[in-house]
Amino acid sequence: MKLQDIKCIGVMGAGVMGAGISQVAIAAGYKVVARDLTTEILARARDNIINGQFGLKAAIEHGNMTHEQMDNALTNLTLTTSVDDLKNCDIIIETIGGGPSGQVESKDIKLKVFNELDRVVKKNAIFASNTSKFTIADLAAVTTRKQSVIGMHWFSPAVVMKIVEVVWTPDTTEETIQLIEALSEKLGKTHVRVKDVPGDMAHVGMRVMSAAKEEARKIVEQGICTAEGVDIIMMGGFNWPVGPIGTGLNSRVSWDQKK
Repeated sequence: MKLQDIKCIGVMGAGVMGAGISQVAIAAGYKVVARDLTTEILARARDNIINGQFGLKAAIEHGNMTHEQMDNALTNLTLTTSVDDLKNCDIIIETIGGGPSGQVESKDIKLKVFNELDRVVKKNAIFASNTSKFTIADLAAVTTRKQSVIGMHWFSPAVVMKIVEVVWTPDTTEETIQLIEALSEKLGKTHVRVKDVPGDMAHVGMRVMSAAKEEARKIVEQGICTAEGVDIIMMGGFNWPVGPIGTGLNSRVSWDQKK
């Protein structure tokens, strides 16, 4: 499959990340089928895409989009509760959260979803997971298309943040990797190749940030500095958009990063 063969992107999960990725894709001219469990979740996703802080109306206000472009983008969006509606998508991007457990992500749920999608979606479609922590090879193992399963980890908010981690397994073909890299570029993102590793150790971004947060927590517990002070130091001294502790200080994430 080549980049020009991708006409329809399926987004499995319409939460914050799923809605953001869907918005980026429809704005780039792709047909998107976003699926979630209830019409209420889907309604919130559509509202976020249109009226959210980084939604389409905000893009118009900041001069990044016209009303006509917004209307055209929304015609590309299909919201559904049926997995069957994803069957003809050329690529599936999985963005499922943790469900009722309260976790950010649930591996058990993702494994079930990948297995179900493998039976439903056409065999030449690419499966990409937005997981920030789970081993991609484990997700691929429950499918019959290991060569076409890859990680495509976006950062939040997906509309604004520029980086995509392209996480490849020993089974992922070079063709699949290059396709996801090309798609990332088409969607306005900068891609970095990341090797998949066993043990759910997370990818580069989350591993580094987790270590930073743990060290920041220790500094506060040891009475070396306040939580707010740690955030101020990292934001002011290293130009981080937010501090590792997150004390409510204003984020530097802005529409300037979209330009």
